Amino acid sequence: MSTNKSTLKLFRNTAIIEGISTIILFCIAMPLKYWGDMPQAVTYVGWIHGLLFIGYCYLLVMCWFTYRWKFGRALLFFLASLIPFAPFFVERKLRHEG
Repeated sequence: MSTNKSTLKLFRNTAIIEGISTIILFCIAMPLKYWGDMPQAVTYVGWIHGLLFIGYCYLLVMCWFTYRWKFGRALLFFLASLIPFAPFFVERKLRHEG
């Protein structure tokens, strides 16, 4: 597998994992913090989510330059990282573009 394709595949996989971490953070860790008096849930899940978000952004920039994506596309994919469930659509769009 070429480096270009492996970068795109890694970005797609990171989009899925980052999207899952967002859902876990919002739907499990935050309720545990506020309703279950377990603030450490957000501490650990938030830390993991933060690392995945940084990885997502790094790989997005790598793909942006490698594939010469337009600025608007890169911006759209970045904004998708801020919205729960949106990274799944990013991954799906890239998978279908093949």
